[in-house]
Amino acid sequence: MADLLALSTKIIDSGVLDQPANRIINEISELAPDLAVVESFSHAVTWSSPEGLVIFDTGTYDNGAHVADQIRTWTKAPLHAIVYTHGHVDHVGGSGPIAATLGTAGRKLRVIGHENVERRFTRYRDTSDWNRIINARQFGGVREEHGYGLVSDSSQVGARHPTFLHDSVLEVNESLGDFTSMKIGDDTVEFHHARGETDDHLWAFFPDRKWIVTGDFIIWNFPNAGNPQKVQRWPLEWASALRRMITQEPELLLPAHGLPIEGKNRIARVLDEIAAALENLVREVLQMMNAGETLDTIIHAVKVPDATLGRPYLRPMYDEPEFIVHNVWRQFGGWWDGAASRLKPAPDAAVGAEVAALAGGADVLVRRAQKLAEEGDLRLACHLADFAGWAAPDDPEVHGIRAEVYERRRKAELSLMAKGIFAAASKESKRINRR
Repeated sequence: MADLLALSTKIIDSGVLDQPANRIINEISELAPDLAVVESFSHAVTWSSPEGLVIFDTGTYDNGAHVADQIRTWTKAPLHAIVYTHGHVDHVGGSGPIAATLGTAGRKLRVIGHENVERRFTRYRDTSDWNRIINARQFGGVREEHGYGLVSDSSQVGARHPTFLHDSVLEVNESLGDFTSMKIGDDTVEFHHARGETDDHLWAFFPDRKWIVTGDFIIWNFPNAGNPQKVQRWPLEWASALRRMITQEPELLLPAHGLPIEGKNRIARVLDEIAAALENLVREVLQMMNAGETLDTIIHAVKVPDATLGRPYLRPMYDEPEFIVHNVWRQFGGWWDGAASRLKPAPDAAVGAEVAALAGGADVLVRRAQKLAEEGDLRLACHLADFAGWAAPDDPEVHGIRAEVYERRRKAELSLMAKGIFAAASKESKRINRR
């Protein structure tokens, strides 16, 4: 078993992240005599209570059986409850396999979650094909060698990314509201609801033990509050939840992604720095919105300091601040970006064809894009590559260059989300180039 607390303490106190903090290895590590965590796509925080095992989050369907097997190497206690911190598939997907392995016939299993989880499951079922598409694109541009720490042992089963809600996912049978306090054995467990990454998120606090289970409020990356392909996120409310956690004075923090953290002061510092990063970002965006600035201006003006992004738990390796700017705008300003032509735009193909005609042809446009990319102006290069691709949707040469431009763009990006989308654009043109 790895000493995860010693590792996180070393990283936080030194400020140096020299090894993966988010690992999908399906291995269990004991943190206390009755507490352990299985590091999976989302971790399974496992408490051996007097009433049986209480497991916070389950990993994906592909990982569920491996999570259960690891828990069985640690304890033979019966399964009492599964808690969903929220309804994302990497947190609920393994519930069926875990219940099948650890559950006891005739013993009712408690499945605890926020009341909005059921609504999320309904939406996933209604948009299952769409979710497959966007998740394949979101996770399709990153490889292990990039150092994301998403997979540290490629031989482990479960390295695949979650794409859908499996039929075996257990439905919530204990729906909670904004706050619930319950007894499990002799322990009080407080469940708090807050919006952040999702609208169905719970975090749990053990007041007697000073444990806090944060779910995705802590992910050892910059908060996932911007995701360009997903529904609304709430960065300011995310920050408020972190502030509320600080007031509980936890001494052991148990996230669903990344390393557990121990020490009241160390935990408070981490929570405060993440909250402040979100608060400052939102404040700057709202100031510019109140001044009448457009989204285009705000995106290129609002920045998070490099020193902040250099923190081991605030690196923009998954989501990134620029995407959060979009979500703040969407939350407070709607979907229109402020450019009149984009309120009711012409089709992309028509715009591309007109620009190509003015430039002297799609080949002229795409070669200019290629030159800009070589010179390092990748943002502008991608615009021209798209115009060319829209103007010449079946031209192999145009799309061969467009694929090169987007592959260069993918390699230059840090965040997994940007890499995934730019990789998808490159693959799209490669398919045309190979016809």
